[in-house]
Amino acid sequence: MQDFAESFRLAFALVSSGDGNLLEIIALSLRVSFSAMFLSCAIGLALGSLVAVARFPGRTAVIVLFNTMMGLPPVVVGLLVYLVLSRAGPLGIFGLLYTPTAMIIAQTILITPIIAALSRQIIEDLFDEYDEFFRSLAVPVWQAMGAVLWDARYSLITVALAGFGRAIAEVGAVMIVGGNIDHLTRVMTTAIALETSKGDLALALALGIVLLTISMTVNALALTLRSSAAKQAYA
Repeated sequence: MQDFAESFRLAFALVSSGDGNLLEIIALSLRVSFSAMFLSCAIGLALGSLVAVARFPGRTAVIVLFNTMMGLPPVVVGLLVYLVLSRAGPLGIFGLLYTPTAMIIAQTILITPIIAALSRQIIEDLFDEYDEFFRSLAVPVWQAMGAVLWDARYSLITVALAGFGRAIAEVGAVMIVGGNIDHLTRVMTTAIALETSKGDLALALALGIVLLTISMTVNALALTLRSSAAKQAYA
């Protein structure tokens, strides 16, 4: 019990002192996850709004695919990205394996279906209210997409935050394609796994505290934005 108490004391000391190694791991985690979130939003929001607004053959199959891909196993994604980026793979010449770029690619593949599926549902629900109006004015699909995306911006920000929360908590895929290399590809989740296996509970707990704080902050922001959106809707 004393060992656990000492580990917690050391963990809080590391966080409060701004330990260099700790800050480096946190900074890389945030850089990788934010990059993946922005890329996923660029792809996922475009796909989600297109499927929500347009009507085309096979649309139901695309929706089912989006929903199915929300549950992609991270280790499978990591394995596929590893095969593509390895020296024998089609993109091996770029030397991206075991770099932060490979981790961003893996996280982007994981969270893009989440953002696409959630944004599709939000935009489709909103588009149903405007559909008849847009048809009466013969509004092109791309203009309708832009209008609905802007109107749903607060709800879509919460979708982006959900994607970020999923990305920063990822461990399996980034472990495979990043390799958990010290000072290069070590992020919070992989560092927690490594330090726990080594018995360095202080650093693992410190990273866990930071990760929980980030998750709580993301959830608080999402709740605040949902409340703001609800107030605007009733205003």
